[in-house]
Amino acid sequence: MTDTDQTTLRTELRIARSALKGLRDDLVTDAFAFRPLPPRSTDGPVVRRLPDSARWLPHASLAVFACLLMLMGFEFESERGGAPLAAALLTGIPLVTVLFRPVGGWWLSFGAGFLSGAAGLFSEWPWSATGFVSHLVVMAFVASRTRPRVAAEMWLLTVLLGAAFAFTTPGRMSDSFAMGFVSFLVLLTVVLVKGWRETQAKVVEQVAVTQVERSRRTVLEERTTIARELHDVVAHHMSVIAIQAEAAPYRVDDPPAELTRSFAIIRENAVAALTELRRVLGVVRADNPDTFADGAPEAPQPTLANLDSLLANVRDTGADVDKVVTGAVRTLPQGVELSAYRIVQEGLSNALRHAPGAATRVEIGYVLGGLGLRVVNGPATEEVRPSHGAGHGVLGMRERVSMLGGEMTAEPTAEGGYEVTAFIPVAAEPKPEPDAKSGSIPKPGPNPNPQRKPWPMVKSTGDPV
Repeated sequence: MTDTDQTTLRTELRIARSALKGLRDDLVTDAFAFRPLPPRSTDGPVVRRLPDSARWLPHASLAVFACLLMLMGFEFESERGGAPLAAALLTGIPLVTVLFRPVGGWWLSFGAGFLSGAAGLFSEWPWSATGFVSHLVVMAFVASRTRPRVAAEMWLLTVLLGAAFAFTTPGRMSDSFAMGFVSFLVLLTVVLVKGWRETQAKVVEQVAVTQVERSRRTVLEERTTIARELHDVVAHHMSVIAIQAEAAPYRVDDPPAELTRSFAIIRENAVAALTELRRVLGVVRADNPDTFADGAPEAPQPTLANLDSLLANVRDTGADVDKVVTGAVRTLPQGVELSAYRIVQEGLSNALRHAPGAATRVEIGYVLGGLGLRVVNGPATEEVRPSHGAGHGVLGMRERVSMLGGEMTAEPTAEGGYEVTAFIPVAAEPKPEPDAKSGSIPKPGPNPNPQRKPWPMVKSTGDPV
């Protein structure tokens, strides 16, 4: 024997040993272990409407089927002159056993086929008419609860049993070929259906995981955007503090050394804080500097003063947009105005995307305790095109409102449109105290934002869209 033949022989022996080991692990080791069939899940649309006892419907169905098959086998063999009691017992016992010990139930069914074929107890050979059906049901049941390899092993042993009887008694009519063919179709169907269900379950699970991860990513992106915008707001104020602290000593003739040193410390701390903010922003912008910027990174962040420009851009698309402002217009903190602008911007974007042709109304209310926002649109009057976005705009708005300690609702309206309402609390500005020397209230300084002009009081007209 050459080296090639020896290598081939060793490979074949290794494959055979591996196959025998798999067969032993699947059908021999702990074959009669207690593995009861679990109750049926109540998640289905039909089962959900049934009482709780419907969870045990598969168990009851198999038990009733076993009883009917036993009665049929008893009557059939009584008419044919066979062994009716043996037919009933060899048919029903494996079916009942498979509910609690699936592999053990198959071995009982396999043994029943061997016993009936060897003893020739029935009119049909080697399986009785009811034993034929019982063995198919047992194999299908076991295949539905195990992996496909077990189904292949059960089918192979069943075919070998039928072939052994067919070759040892060639002159007798045998149903071995029918058993092999029908059992192959039954097991193949069970394995395919089981694989399809498992694939569907994995797809549903993966879709759910993807949705959760997408939501988390959207939240992180929105928070990063907010952090970047807050950096611009805080950096502006810190820069003003640093400049004012540096210039303050020169406004007084012969300032005390302690005062000069205090202003120097204030400036140093402001510059240090500004440096740290820029370092953090550099980390945020490291991957893609333009991801979170509407334009140039150095451009000032928009406020409610820029809302008219935003509405004009939306109207240029042909949309009907109305703005209503109530209350006394006043200057709000930059973070509040920036978030309010973004909320209105996202609300208008959603209206254009999901309700094309609908009239949209933007309401801004300056109240005593904060700022109220409302963006409401009617039903779509044009064809709604499918959107390929992430679909988490409302989630981003909630992040902004939650960051400022406000409340927000987003829900459909009774008319078929959609409404987004938000309230952002704003602390009242402290009243200026009278000067200790003159007793008069100091006049306010120059407007830090000369481009912003106060809005007139506008009253709401008409009902919401």
